[in-house]
Amino acid sequence: MEIERKFLISQENLPQNLVSYPSKKIQQGYLCTDPVVRIRRSNDSYYLTYKSKGLMCREEYNLPLTQEAYEHLKPKTDGVIISKTRYVIPEKDGLTIELDIFDAPYQGLFLAEVEFSSEEEAISYIPPEWFGEEVTNSSKYHNSTLSKGNCQL
Repeated sequence: MEIERKFLISQENLPQNLVSYPSKKIQQGYLCTDPVVRIRRSNDSYYLTYKSKGLMCREEYNLPLTQEAYEHLKPKTDGVIISKTRYVIPEKDGLTIELDIFDAPYQGLFLAEVEFSSEEEAISYIPPEWFGEEVTNSSKYHNSTLSKGNCQL
C-alpha cells in the first residue's frame, strides 16, 4: 500500500544545496492509465508498476524488468514519456522527501512527495515551510495524468 502526500514547490523555495542529496534520473511511460500500468527506468534499474485507483492511499506493485524488456515496452506506451530528476531529502521523524524536478514538456514543475506507513501518520504530518500548495487530492498532478500530454499547469 502506497500512502503519500504530494506538494507543489515553487522554484524560489527549492533547497539551495540540492546537489548534496542523492538523486536519480527517472524516465517512465504508461501502458495504461486506468488502471495505472507503467514502466520506469530509474538510473540503471527497470520496473513494471501497477497502481490501483486512489489519491492519498492506493495499492502499488513493482516488478523488476530487464533493460531489454523496458526498451521493448517503451514504444508501446501512450502519450508523453515523463522524464525527471528525483532528489531524496531526509525529513523529520525518519521520513523522506522525494523532490521531483521535471524535464520538458513539464520543465518548471517541482513536486515533493512524502510516503508514510499509515494514514494516521500521513494525516498528522506537518510539511516544512518551503512546501507550497498540497495537491494530494488532485489527480491533475499524477504522473499518469501528465503522461497524457494535455495538462495545463
